[in-house]
Amino acid sequence: MSSVDYDDNDSKFMRKAKENPFVPVGMAGFFGIVGYRLWKLKNRGDTKMSVHLIHMRVAAQGFVVGAITLGVLYSMFQDYVVKPREAEKALREK
Repeated sequence: MSSVDYDDNDSKFMRKAKENPFVPVGMAGFFGIVGYRLWKLKNRGDTKMSVHLIHMRVAAQGFVVGAITLGVLYSMFQDYVVKPREAEKALREK
């Protein structure tokens, strides 16, 4: 793998992250929650392993779904509020 391939992949990830800023947030939250719950696994008390893992999965999925929802709302705001205002402003300036 050459350094050119690495740079292309790195810039592609950064470009995608700028286009959809909530995707990296969702990924970071997912891994953060899973890491925290795995760390807390030793102190789960009387809770069964399966219940602990289900709670971990639900928390991580909930965070990701929330991030996706915020991303969609942000995208809709940009498409239906910001862009029409800019287009209207550009038409008034002509």
